[in-house]
Amino acid sequence: MANKSRSEARIRRHARVRKSISGTPARPRLAVFRSLAEIYVQVIDDEQGVTLVAASTIDHDLRGKVEGLKKVEQARLVGELVAKRAKGKGIDQVVFDRGGFRFTGRVKALADAAREAGLDF
Repeated sequence: MANKSRSEARIRRHARVRKSISGTPARPRLAVFRSLAEIYVQVIDDEQGVTLVAASTIDHDLRGKVEGLKKVEQARLVGELVAKRAKGKGIDQVVFDRGGFRFTGRVKALADAAREAGLDF
C-alpha cells in the first residue's frame, strides 16, 4: 500500500515518535496539532492522561489578535500564550512533540516563541 494519504502518513510518523516521547509530571509533553486553518497546542501529563495547559488560534484570549495575521504570526502568538500559561502553573520544562509535522514554518514559529517566553525544551 504505497498510496497512503498525507494525513495517514503523518499519523504513522507521530505514532513512531510517540514510542520514545512521553510526558511526565516533571516534564510534560508539548503536543502540537496543525490544521489547514488553525494551530492547537497542549501541555500533557501522559502518566495521568491529563491536559495541564492548552492554547490555540481559536482561544478566546487570542481570537481578536489573530485576525488578519499570517499563519506563522498566529502560531507565534499561540506559542507565547501556552508558555505564559505553563509558567503560571509552574511548568518550566517540557518535551516537544511536533505531532508528525515537519519542524518548519508554523510548528517552528510556535516552538521558538514558546522557548523565548521561557519554556525549556
